[in-house]
Amino acid sequence: MTTHLLGDTAVLTGRSLRHITRSVDTIVTTAVMPVAIMLLFVFVLGGAIDTGSSSYVNYLLPGVLLITVASGVAYTSYRLFLDLQSGIFERFQSMPVARSSMLWAHVLTSLVANLVSLVIVVLAAVAMGFRSGAGVAAWLAVAGMLVLFTLALTWIAVIAGLSAKSVEGAAAFSYPLIFLPFISSAFAPTESMPGPVRWFAEHQPVTSIVETIRNLFAQQPVGSDIWTALAWCVGGLVAAYAVAIMAYRRRTG
Repeated sequence: MTTHLLGDTAVLTGRSLRHITRSVDTIVTTAVMPVAIMLLFVFVLGGAIDTGSSSYVNYLLPGVLLITVASGVAYTSYRLFLDLQSGIFERFQSMPVARSSMLWAHVLTSLVANLVSLVIVVLAAVAMGFRSGAGVAAWLAVAGMLVLFTLALTWIAVIAGLSAKSVEGAAAFSYPLIFLPFISSAFAPTESMPGPVRWFAEHQPVTSIVETIRNLFAQQPVGSDIWTALAWCVGGLVAAYAVAIMAYRRRTG
């Protein structure tokens, strides 16, 4: 059964990835907005924000990476919605294909596409002056955190794609996710924020993830932030996966 599922998922993931390679502009478009945000904040607004001795692009990059993922998963919801509307799920169900492999194919495609977008954004940040003395282990820890974050948001995107009534609705769920880093420590220290906003910024998921990635890049102790970040990512992933599977069974049952 497991071999059957893995084989079907591999075939369907290859199908989705071929669609991506035929529209590479999707990945580029996903990276354009985060790069534009970096350009705006680094060269226009960054001088007015006190981040201590760290250069502003170093301070900014972790939050921009999360925005990249949040904007990228919208395409997963969009592609899933189109597949449902085209009737391809019904056709696959009439074939000996593992049912969950259709969802996993979209999730793995999202992971690959988002990783490519993240690499583009990091390269743009390097061109703007980003530098890090982090070793291989720290970079792998950053990559692992981003993979977990991407998987959690992608399964949320699956829920949106299964529940949407229109193409616009399939992508609209990502707007709050893209906006969330702006009310965190991603762009400015939370100490500068008024009371209620500061409390929210310090206790929402993005801040602990941003602080973990920032400290890994800066070769600083991550403290308890990494455990909070992992709890948010893993908890969100498990919850979103469970809801997505239930929504899928209702939609295709």
